Amino acid sequence: MKQTFYDAEVINIIDETTTTKRFFFKVHHMPQFHFKAGQFIMIDLPIESKISYRSYSIASAPSNDNEFELLIVLNPPGKGTPYMWENIKVGTIAKVAGPIGKFTLPEEIDREICFLCTGTGIAPLRSMLHDLVNNKKLHYPVKIIFGSRFKEDLLYKDEMSQLQKEYSKFEFIPVLSRETNESWEGKKGYVHEVYEEIYADARPCYFYLCGWSAMIKEARDRLIALGYTKSDIKFELYD
Repeated sequence: MKQTFYDAEVINIIDETTTTKRFFFKVHHMPQFHFKAGQFIMIDLPIESKISYRSYSIASAPSNDNEFELLIVLNPPGKGTPYMWENIKVGTIAKVAGPIGKFTLPEEIDREICFLCTGTGIAPLRSMLHDLVNNKKLHYPVKIIFGSRFKEDLLYKDEMSQLQKEYSKFEFIPVLSRETNESWEGKKGYVHEVYEEIYADARPCYFYLCGWSAMIKEARDRLIALGYTKSDIKFELYD
């Protein structure tokens, strides 16, 4: 399906980590930028590539304004993100298309939700979490199990910790695979052992998986082995 690209101005950029940035956009010609939590947009970049556009999940929740946020990690061997790091500044007008995608929450939430992610895969899940909070739909337990390598790689850590304090139904579980600092008191290893322990009883749950493809493929197999079905599991691959 051919997409229509339109202008969006970069209104802010925040360094989330040494390799990850938060880009904030404003679509001036739209009084409201309509999208569903979990969807993504495409950015068309002036780079030498067979495909000049790159796809990124929206990290912010739907709102009544015309702004949205993207969470993007630098991929040095690539062409897209090095161009963005070098050339996109506050005030830059970017060509974007969307929103696109069916990686979204059901209209009616009737059970627990587990958001399982690695890296910038937390972006659409953050959008969904804030959407649940904003619309007062946090009636069932919601967990984010977030796999990363080191403590400094954790994205939105302070925000997630604060939300966990404010909402009893929400739990943020970071899991670090390579952290050696003894000050880290959280989970170590990989996300698989964590959700397998929590959901060993195969209680009703929606699973939303986003991140590295190897993690998602393994998680799907393990969740099915626990007794869940493909209809219980939605996923978005980040290669």
